Amino acid sequence: MPFPIWVGVCIFNDLAIAARVLQTLGLVQSVLIVDLDVHQGDGTAVIFADDPSVFTFSMHCEVNFPGTKQQSDLDVPLPAGMEDEAYLQTLAAHLPDLLDRVQPDLVLYDAGVDSHFDDRLGKLALSDRGLFCRDMQVLTTCRQRGYPIACVIGGGYADDFEALVYRHSLLHRAAGDVAAQSQFLIGA
Repeated sequence: MPFPIWVGVCIFNDLAIAARVLQTLGLVQSVLIVDLDVHQGDGTAVIFADDPSVFTFSMHCEVNFPGTKQQSDLDVPLPAGMEDEAYLQTLAAHLPDLLDRVQPDLVLYDAGVDSHFDDRLGKLALSDRGLFCRDMQVLTTCRQRGYPIACVIGGGYADDFEALVYRHSLLHRAAGDVAAQSQFLIGA
């Protein structure tokens, strides 16, 4: 009998583990988690609910899993079907002010690609271009304000495996572009 395939369940919360290890090693004190997976960052919300050293920010589809949401430090529920421009404007309305307010030693960013219009579990409607612009926006905003950022890929439940791999690669492409821009600016 085959084992069931579990979707949307993480055995280990990579962002929580990374934050705790870095804090324990004394490398950072305060962390901002920016969770842009289509599903609410309920795990980090629960883990850090009573911990002011880790600020949890989740921008997610309001009618998606989990049905009962946890309380992040900042939750931005989005309507189903939201497309690129509205999504990017919503992110721009929150992230810069959040960085200025929290002033973290490190930003941990979950770049979920399940916000894509072709994702079978997503319910948002971002395009490949929208995902790339989102990643550029997060990376550039953090870089311009002088905040170090570490990124993880997340989400993604497309039937087309090659398209899914491409969507995950967009984060790496954006990071390369931001790094190249920063080197150009430093050398100018």
